[in-house]
Amino acid sequence: MLCSSPRGASPILEDVDDATGVIVGPDGLARPAWASVDPLLRDYYDTEWGLPVRDERGLFERLSLEGFQAGLSWATILRKRPALRAAFDGFDPDVVAGYDDHDLARLLADPGIVRNRAKILAVVGNARATVALRDDPEVEGGLPGLVWSFQPATTPRPSTFAEIPTTSAESIALAAALKAKGFRFVGPTTMFALMEAAGLVDTHLVGSHRRGSSGVWPREDHPAHPAPPA
Repeated sequence: MLCSSPRGASPILEDVDDATGVIVGPDGLARPAWASVDPLLRDYYDTEWGLPVRDERGLFERLSLEGFQAGLSWATILRKRPALRAAFDGFDPDVVAGYDDHDLARLLADPGIVRNRAKILAVVGNARATVALRDDPEVEGGLPGLVWSFQPATTPRPSTFAEIPTTSAESIALAAALKAKGFRFVGPTTMFALMEAAGLVDTHLVGSHRRGSSGVWPREDHPAHPAPPA
């Protein structure tokens, strides 16, 4: 069966259980195909993906990485993440917001990152928009407050890859809200990927060992992790 890793990633050919959509690894843990082969992706899936990110710098980094990922595989971005963090001063919004033409030239010459001028300029512009949100009377809680205000009332419960959505009403609304505040590379699909990665929705397959593990959604909503008896 042909399965795909996170948004835009390269397809991986694996023997996937059609009933659960997952592969049980040598450690006995069930994971989706994209997280079952590459050790880097497996560790990311097990320890980061889908856990709640509520701090400004963390969300700014996730927003930036999702923008860089557009048109590329997530594995590529994950491998470049250390270089991206170094190049963008740990994705500190205050520092990145102050970047000038010399920084742009430095970044465009850095072989360790994604040297896409439009994406780099978007990160700088998004840093400035992030800083501006702190004092925006229409937004409570800055970037984290704005992003988390679009957490949906319910989360998907996919049993197979085909059941995992790529957008939602909330991701469309979040994209529009961010664009209205000056953010770029924040389309509905990219924002749904952000919502998945940052824990606003749980799109772990029902058969995965990570299903219902974020603490954001009640565990009784997740068949893979039934609530303990009273």
